[in-house]
Amino acid sequence: MSSGWLPPGKDAAICFSIDDVHPSKSTDAYEAGGDLEKGALGLVAGLLAKHPALKVTLFTTPDWREISAVVTRTWLAKIPIVRDHAFLTPVLPSGTMRLDRHPKFVAYLKSLPRTDVGLHGLHHIHPGKTVMIEFRDQDQATCTRMLQLSLEIFQAAGLSPVMGMTPPGWNAPAPLINAMKRLDFKFVGSARDLRTPVAAGARSSMSGLSGVALYEPEVLPNGLVHIPTNFLATSTKERAFEIIELGGLLSVKAHIVKHAVGHTALDGIDGLYCNYLDALFTLLDQRYGDRLWWTTMNEIATRTAQAAGTRVAS
Repeated sequence: MSSGWLPPGKDAAICFSIDDVHPSKSTDAYEAGGDLEKGALGLVAGLLAKHPALKVTLFTTPDWREISAVVTRTWLAKIPIVRDHAFLTPVLPSGTMRLDRHPKFVAYLKSLPRTDVGLHGLHHIHPGKTVMIEFRDQDQATCTRMLQLSLEIFQAAGLSPVMGMTPPGWNAPAPLINAMKRLDFKFVGSARDLRTPVAAGARSSMSGLSGVALYEPEVLPNGLVHIPTNFLATSTKERAFEIIELGGLLSVKAHIVKHAVGHTALDGIDGLYCNYLDALFTLLDQRYGDRLWWTTMNEIATRTAQAAGTRVAS
């Protein structure tokens, strides 16, 4: 695959993104950014302060309703048909975590340097056993309405998101992809693969979209740019080196929530993961210097689309 998406003078790139950001505080079911500088977002701010070249995209849910990521209403889950149409875990009332009802949270997001805000679904909840797979079984019209409402909430909150999304549970079915394109979204981050060996031409085959490039952005058939995830807390620094040596994109992922109702995210933002990222970013800067492009998904999508357009025009 061509490296036309890289700026002149850059041999590889790194981006950092965090999912599940919303206003929940430690006094709620779990903290997801609502404690501002005293919580997980404060740790992110610390990383940005230590690494002046680092940029981050906070994928934010405009009206978060999920309380548990796993089924807790086990009795209801045993009832055929009903279980497919009911929430199998308690959920927050709609509007509880709407961004426009949490102005201090919004103001803190806007105060962070070198930070983009992108979409991460609408409510991050779905009926049935796949609790967090929000866009599963939705048709294009429904996906379009959900995305439109998401953008309206961002606008009401005074936030201007980049036109990109990581869908909950990495799930990006065709109706969602097409709805995003219809609404002029630029990129989607779906495929997460931490297992496939890094090699020339490697393709993703773990979570989300399968068969897309493991370590490079790629233009999907409908024109949306796909940006993979290939590194998180359980990945080794050697994997990072392998991706960069191949001239690829090291796409580092985290989740803002570490512990939530019995579920622990391996890549949840805490002191330990931030210490690892601090050491990794320092090592990469020392090893590659100005050859490495510290960037965002939005910047990558823009260059990728421009490169694809140039190739078509020529």
